[in-house]
Amino acid sequence: MSSTTAAATAAARLSLRSLGAHKRRLVGTFLSILLGVAFLAGTMVLGDTLRSNFDTLFADANAGTDVVVRSADVLDSPGTPGGVRAPVDTALTERLRAVPGVAAAEASVQGAGQLVGSDGKPVGGQGPPTLAGNWLTDSRLNPYRLAEGHPPQAPGEAVVNRGAAKAGGLHIGSTTVLRTPDPVTVTVVGIATFGDSADGMGPSTFTALTLADAERHLTPKGAGQAGSIQVRAADGISQQKLVRRIAPELPGGVEAITGTAATQESTAMVSGRFLTMFTTLLLVFAGIALLVATFTIHNTFAIVVAQRTRENALLRALGAVRGQVLGATLAEALVVGALASLGGLLAGIGVAAGLKALFSALGFSLPTGGMVISTAAVVLPLLVGTLVAVGSALLPAVRAGRTAPLAALRETGVDRAAEGWSGRARVGLGGLLVAVGVPVTVLGATDGPSVALTTGGGLAVLAGVVVLGPVAAALAVRALGAPLPRLRGVSGTLARRNAARNPRRTAATASALMIGVAVVTLFTVFGASVKATLDSTVSSSFAGDLAVTAPSFGAGGSGVSPKLADALAQLPEVRQTVGLGRGVARIDGHGRVLDVTDPARLAGIVDLGRVDGALDTLGTDGLAVARSEAEQRGWRLGQSVTVAFTDGVSGPFTIRALYDESGLAGDYLITRQAWAPHRGQDADTMVAVGLKASVPLAAGRAAVEKAAAPFGNPQVQDRAQYAASAAGGVDMMLSVVYALLALAVLIALLGIANTLTLAVHERTRELGLLRAVGQTRAQLRGMVRWESVLVAAFGTVGGLGLGAFLGWALVRASDSAGTGSFAIPPGQLAVVLVAGLAAGAVAGLRPAGRAARLDILRAIATE
Repeated sequence: MSSTTAAATAAARLSLRSLGAHKRRLVGTFLSILLGVAFLAGTMVLGDTLRSNFDTLFADANAGTDVVVRSADVLDSPGTPGGVRAPVDTALTERLRAVPGVAAAEASVQGAGQLVGSDGKPVGGQGPPTLAGNWLTDSRLNPYRLAEGHPPQAPGEAVVNRGAAKAGGLHIGSTTVLRTPDPVTVTVVGIATFGDSADGMGPSTFTALTLADAERHLTPKGAGQAGSIQVRAADGISQQKLVRRIAPELPGGVEAITGTAATQESTAMVSGRFLTMFTTLLLVFAGIALLVATFTIHNTFAIVVAQRTRENALLRALGAVRGQVLGATLAEALVVGALASLGGLLAGIGVAAGLKALFSALGFSLPTGGMVISTAAVVLPLLVGTLVAVGSALLPAVRAGRTAPLAALRETGVDRAAEGWSGRARVGLGGLLVAVGVPVTVLGATDGPSVALTTGGGLAVLAGVVVLGPVAAALAVRALGAPLPRLRGVSGTLARRNAARNPRRTAATASALMIGVAVVTLFTVFGASVKATLDSTVSSSFAGDLAVTAPSFGAGGSGVSPKLADALAQLPEVRQTVGLGRGVARIDGHGRVLDVTDPARLAGIVDLGRVDGALDTLGTDGLAVARSEAEQRGWRLGQSVTVAFTDGVSGPFTIRALYDESGLAGDYLITRQAWAPHRGQDADTMVAVGLKASVPLAAGRAAVEKAAAPFGNPQVQDRAQYAASAAGGVDMMLSVVYALLALAVLIALLGIANTLTLAVHERTRELGLLRAVGQTRAQLRGMVRWESVLVAAFGTVGGLGLGAFLGWALVRASDSAGTGSFAIPPGQLAVVLVAGLAAGAVAGLRPAGRAARLDILRAIATE
């Protein structure tokens, strides 16, 4: 056997024996790796599962469609995933049926349509789309199957998917309202499943009407238009061959693509946008959890190596070389990391299911389906977990290998556990990182601004704070623990001294919690600032008394009927109303969102600030543009710009007004008269209502609610409620973020508990002497618990300060228009502070109990 092999064998033997002798000391490390890997594996499994579920969903939806005929031009703009296409002429359907190889061809009309349930509340609309369309009579082209009843055959008849029927308490014979957004009274004549058994196409809802009803309610011209034409090939005809046969029959601006290509487009739209963003977000939080775990692992091995100084020195004295001692420590980390990663991988499947349930509970419903576990989702978490464990233990292992044989002959200072660089080097590097990071962060937040520059500076500040931690720890702990001697007497004094006497260990233990709290604080501050901005926008721009909206978040919902504003204007309690709708167009070659309204009725109910030009002169060829947008584009009043609509029509529009406040009105305003010839399915996002001065708010609201009821019971809110609902998405986002960050904070608290447990072990003789000179068990428990609280306080307070600074920078960097509000929520941050201190107290329970149970004589006799 070669000397290298012998050394490796000896190192492995030492590692296994050490693990067996000290397994309790590494429990916290094992759990930290397990939790971090479980989150990473769960994220990857969830991403693979959702990708597979969406692939299957779209493949099933298009399974019987061989060719899709549609408009060739697509208009992309912010907030319109997949873009907007012009409709095609339904008369083309008959021509396609005559093409050799076509077995069936049907026009497909589809748009937004939200059912109202039996309780008067809308069904769905919190993210997943609520759709309506025509019932396809060809069973192979139609992905839905009748489970009960019959297809829609007469005006007003509808088939709804089984999931929507369950959610809305609807059944065969139910009469309800379908928002299109104009209210349409429908009678449920059929309940359908998606495919043979699913309740629907994922979490979306679908209401099927007759072709005539779908054209009437979902297309701008009311007849003769469809979103696409679905074509099924005869037996033996491939999709590509049928496309080649159909292409010569198509008019200009219309294209034919294979059903497979249409499926791939739908899948790519979800996978490339939604799923990529979704999984990236989760991977960021998994990275935070693993970063926090790295601090815990490193601290644990640093303490363990210090506790084994004499043991390692004896090994060196007996002939073990440095490589063997280093290899034994790394092998120990490798075994712990591999076993914990394997456990984390198995737990990751449960995490994936839990994450899916969490998002569904918060309104982000996701498609159902079995779990999919790819090779990468198995190999990568195992590899990452093991490497994190070994990498975190590397420096302590090198330190162990440098142990001199003579160290076996002298007392070892266990409080030298976390010694590393010299104080001068640490201050130099940490000071440099902070000195560079703070100005770069401020520059990125205020000059430009630049999110990338701010992020780079923020990371430098974070690294600098961690490096400088030991320098600040002693002073910070003494300051934070100043009240303890008066409050807890001798126990408080000892707890304060214990936490301050090894600043490196205190800083290393608290750094993990500091990072977790800093990220929590960052998102809390960012969320509060977004809500403050929305509240400020509503307060400054909305001069009305009531807002009528169709509650929805994300892609769901159908909006409010454009007829509602005129209906409410007839009420004797109402002074003025105006509807705000949305459309898309290409302006000077760029896809943009247009706000469609009656500009003359806007004054007095929506405040646009200073207006140059005249809103009432827009006519059918004029635009009003937000001043900030015009300055960014280099436009001026009276300038002509080219506007191209989705129906293929384009022409010059003149900028006839510039305004300051774009909060509610958006960046572009166009009249309903200019929009009407080019509109798709028309809808208002909100109707603003101004009451007469003599009308009490409650009375006016009751009158508006009664008048709005026939329009599908839209939501009627006062200004404060409208501002709060506008920020509802922020609260939902924060709930998700807090749930994801809870894992990182839990790992940090495990680190505190593990460090204190090891500290109790190494201070056994000291604790025994304290008990011998009269300290009671209760005083000893209190001392250890308060030490834990002080470490947690250092991490929590440091995290609050760091997170508030980074939150400010992120708010400023992401506010390109300079109109955002920065807000510090004192109540929420106070909760974070109290929670951090309480968690520190909980983390100290187990080590405090263990310390109190020590036998006095054995403790004194411990070497």
